[in-house]
Amino acid sequence: MAPELFIPPCIRNLPRCLHPPPPITPLGIQIQGPLGSIQKLLLKISWHDIVIFPQPGGLELASLTHRALYGEEDKQAGGIPAVRDEYLGWVTEGGKPLDHIDYYGVTFDHLVPADDPSPEVLAISIVEVDNDRGAFANNVLSFQIDATEYTGKKVLAVPRCCQVKKGTQDRRRWNGLVAERDK
Repeated sequence: MAPELFIPPCIRNLPRCLHPPPPITPLGIQIQGPLGSIQKLLLKISWHDIVIFPQPGGLELASLTHRALYGEEDKQAGGIPAVRDEYLGWVTEGGKPLDHIDYYGVTFDHLVPADDPSPEVLAISIVEVDNDRGAFANNVLSFQIDATEYTGKKVLAVPRCCQVKKGTQDRRRWNGLVAERDK
């Protein structure tokens, strides 16, 4: 059985915080992380053959993330959110890309009108905790975790507001990537 995609409650009290996102707010949602962590969530998806956009796992990751955020399927899209962009982190050797990826991200819409080129964006990072017993997570998050709470049970996904890194450029960056793909 696949572990749960776990998005913890927000630890901050920010006036424009989208964590958790209000269910009626149009929002672009971007989630990314190590492929190994994503594979734990999507046990039946093969990542061996990279296909033309979007990857089958991207659609599944978007659906899973939507359920984790909103507690239900995306009713507007028949259960599958509108995937707008994806990021493929190619493995390289000697500066040259190989034929497989080790990092993946997908951007999808929640209630975003077709004529809105710049919706608010919620950026979420999947943080691997199994490889180092949570050392990396405890270095990049604004709170401490106990890896034993996650290993084999949950995959940790944390919005930018609860990370040490601040995403002041997230909205412009992700909307720009979506616009490029739409051309």
